[in-house]
Amino acid sequence: MSIAGGLPQAIARARAVDATALQVFVKSSNQWAARPFSPGEVEAYRQASREAGLEGHTLAHASYLINLASPDDALWEKSVVAFRVELDRCEALGIPWLVVHPGAHVGSGVAKGIERVADALDRVLVPASQGVGVLLETTAGQGSTLGARFEELGEILKRAQRSERLGICFDTCHALAAGYDFRSAAAYTETMAALDRAVGLDRLLGIHLNDSKGDLGSRRDRHEHIGKGKVGLSGFKLILSDRRFRDVPMVLETEKGDDLAEDRVNLEVLRSLVPR
Repeated sequence: MSIAGGLPQAIARARAVDATALQVFVKSSNQWAARPFSPGEVEAYRQASREAGLEGHTLAHASYLINLASPDDALWEKSVVAFRVELDRCEALGIPWLVVHPGAHVGSGVAKGIERVADALDRVLVPASQGVGVLLETTAGQGSTLGARFEELGEILKRAQRSERLGICFDTCHALAAGYDFRSAAAYTETMAALDRAVGLDRLLGIHLNDSKGDLGSRRDRHEHIGKGKVGLSGFKLILSDRRFRDVPMVLETEKGDDLAEDRVNLEVLRSLVPR
């Protein structure tokens, strides 16, 4: 949900569509600087979140500018500092998980990129007092981005020192585009087994429910409304029927207008797929 008008407005928008999970940006997604919270904004957000029953079922998404895998020292340092600011803002707001794309190695190689991400996570997760965790998002595999293969995410988790505060966010559009099929019972079982081997299903702590304009292995990060793309209803039904993920926050990242009509339609479709 948009945070236009202040973070509490995201809660109001979520309640307007009867949401039971939420994702927000804690600052502008396309700027490095983070505006200070306005007076009373944090308290108002936390109260609204509690009243809406969204506390503990909310994810934040990191800025798209951040690249924790960058081989450029200046950009890497800038990314680390900005990411730490976002973690601090999540802590203030009571948001338990910050989702981030692992980043792009920009030609330095997968192994070096993984090393850079792990080092960045070690930097930002040092303070023992901070309880906010990081979810590495599965990606579509465009360019030199990391995270299209489950094994890359697993290697980052192994190398990072504070692994107890790390997990993954499974994006349905990205997974399909990266070549993981989950649209039939057999394919779903195979993909989840691969994820379990590489990462561990206990690490799957967030899910982005997006249909995909691109087909299996297309490497196109183009979201589509539920049931209108190449994932189709079957893939979503299998996820929503999997009792292992019943308590995992699942959120939409599909286009919508100010009246949120598209969210209402997508949520209605998804809820119709949940086993009774």
